[in-house]
Amino acid sequence: MVLTGFMGAGKSTLGARVAQELGWRFVDLDEEIVRAEQQSIADIFDTAGEASFRKLENIALTMALKQDRLVLALGGGALETEANRRLLADDPATLLLYLAAPLEILIARCEQQARLQPQAARRPVLEKREVLRERFLRRKPLYESAHWMIETTAQEPDAIVQAVLARWREHTSGASFAHNE
Repeated sequence: MVLTGFMGAGKSTLGARVAQELGWRFVDLDEEIVRAEQQSIADIFDTAGEASFRKLENIALTMALKQDRLVLALGGGALETEANRRLLADDPATLLLYLAAPLEILIARCEQQARLQPQAARRPVLEKREVLRERFLRRKPLYESAHWMIETTAQEPDAIVQAVLARWREHTSGASFAHNE
C-alpha cells in the first residue's frame, strides 16, 4: 500500500498507524533518503538540486516496491517524476491511496507540526505561498490518478485509518484496484 498526497496530508502519521494495524512494516520514503544520504531533504535540495534528489527518490522507491507487506509514504513530489509513476503503475500489487485535503488545511497542519515538533523537517516552501499554491495545483491531478482517494479534512486520524483498512480488506480478495472507486 502506497500513500500519496501533498505535505501535511498525513501520509507518515496515517501510514504508520495503518501498518501497525496490518502488522506490516512502515516506510517513509523521504526518511529512507535522509538516512541513506545522511542529510535532510532541504539540504539535499540546497546542495545537489531537485534533479539529484528525484534520482535518489526513484532509487529508494524501486527498492521499497520490492518489499512485501509494506505501507509506504511517498514524498509530496514523488509523482511528478514519470519514472516513479511508471514504477507504481507497472506493479499490479501496488495500491496507491491519495490522502486529500484543501491547501489551506494542509498549510495549517504543517505550521502546527512546526510549532508542536521543533525537530520536524524544515519546509522552506511554506515561506513562499504562491510557489506552494502552484506546486499544489500542479501535483493535484497526479494525486487524483490514485486508485483511491480519501478526504481527510473533517476526519480524525483513527477514523481515516479505519476507512483505509475497510477499503483494503474489501480488495484483498484478489480484486483489481479500480481508480477512485
